[in-house]
Amino acid sequence: MAAPPPGAPLAAPRRRPPAGRAVAVLVLLTAATLIPLLGPSAALRGTGEAPAPGISGITFLRTVMFAALCVQGGEVFATRLARRVPGAPLDRAPRCWSPYAAWAGCAAALALAAIVANGNLVPEHFSDLDLGRLSGSRDGRLALLEVNAFLVAALCARSRRPASAALPLAAVIVAEALRAHPPVEDHPLVGSGLTFVHLTCGMLWVGSLLYVLRTLRQWRSAAPEAGVAVLGLYARVAAVLFAAITVTGTVSTLRRMPPGTVADQLTETAYGRTLLAKALLVAVVAVLALLARRRLHGAADRAGAYAPARREVVALGVVVVLSALLTAVPVPIRW
Repeated sequence: MAAPPPGAPLAAPRRRPPAGRAVAVLVLLTAATLIPLLGPSAALRGTGEAPAPGISGITFLRTVMFAALCVQGGEVFATRLARRVPGAPLDRAPRCWSPYAAWAGCAAALALAAIVANGNLVPEHFSDLDLGRLSGSRDGRLALLEVNAFLVAALCARSRRPASAALPLAAVIVAEALRAHPPVEDHPLVGSGLTFVHLTCGMLWVGSLLYVLRTLRQWRSAAPEAGVAVLGLYARVAAVLFAAITVTGTVSTLRRMPPGTVADQLTETAYGRTLLAKALLVAVVAVLALLARRRLHGAADRAGAYAPARREVVALGVVVVLSALLTAVPVPIRW
């Protein structure tokens, strides 16, 4: 290997990624793989409930779709927060992940639409698909809406106004809210409204934190105080989002599980077990969030809020996977 010529600048040594970041990514990827594979059987064991055909695949596809919503929606919202910080180096924003997220969501939505086209069964051959089911059924039309909405969101992400993706992303959430509450349910529009608020707040909570942490890391040398200021703005919004998620989640639970049966159904139904695991993990996330906010308001080292916030976003990633599993397991019977 030839020596560099005299006077030439030496290349900076490549820094190894911190071990904590590698562990966090490994935990998230492991959860994203194991929960769809093992989660349904673990949740259904001993309940007497029959699993839906292809439940593991459906859980995985909904995980991808929910994650795509969070990534793109969070980028749109957190970018608006960053613009409110005076002196923020907006020209050094993190790399945009929205186009990749939108195409991943479109692929997952297309696969879910293919399942609907085969009568809610995983197709084995292309000839199994009956496209008439997509246009002739409520679930099919909602599935097509999600595919087209993600397609429009991908185009918006590459346009001069990426924030315009908010509208098609909202259409995906509307479709999910309507799908989760069929007309045979009591007061389905009430349930759909609660689910819409719950999903929207969850998307903004998870996705915005991810983008804010990427921004904080991107600006750690050029404008560390601006990055901490963005995290502070997010923290105030996140408190409202968490309150809305808690209220809508509690009301939705009581609509599906009457108060007198909640204790039994949380341990004796797959839906209840998944919901309990999600609630416990959200409680852990809340503790991490409080720790990050305490450090954020400390005068000594405000950047110390980054570590607990990073753990928070990893835990929220697992919450997203559990939320996908919650949509795939059987809905509990109202006793």
